[in-house]
Amino acid sequence: MFNPDKYLTVKWQMGGRVFPILDCYGLVHEVRKDLGLPHWPLFESVIKEDKKMGEFCDEFKREITPCQPQSGAVAACYSGGVISHLGVVVLINGELQVAESNPHRNITFMPLSRFTRRFQKVEYYT
Repeated sequence: MFNPDKYLTVKWQMGGRVFPILDCYGLVHEVRKDLGLPHWPLFESVIKEDKKMGEFCDEFKREITPCQPQSGAVAACYSGGVISHLGVVVLINGELQVAESNPHRNITFMPLSRFTRRFQKVEYYT
């Protein structure tokens, strides 16, 4: 079972991949680990400001499976046709929500509908 309280101590930092310092991709790894799901590649040197992020995302998308929102699914968020942010779907009190890491509020959990309204497009992958 997913424990959201664990994530209240997380601090956002670009490139953060080791708990409790996590960026959005680091959060994906930590949550999937806690849920007992397969790991995704670390892409340790890839950050949002890196111009190669789009290339990595496009290449990696060929290796993952699109799905409907479900616990552990990664939410890929698009702005201008490019993946600009990631979240991960979690089940909290019987409701699917998206966990995200950001520089303004560290970790947030929000209902799927509210999360998806913030982006041009959101796709889910396992």
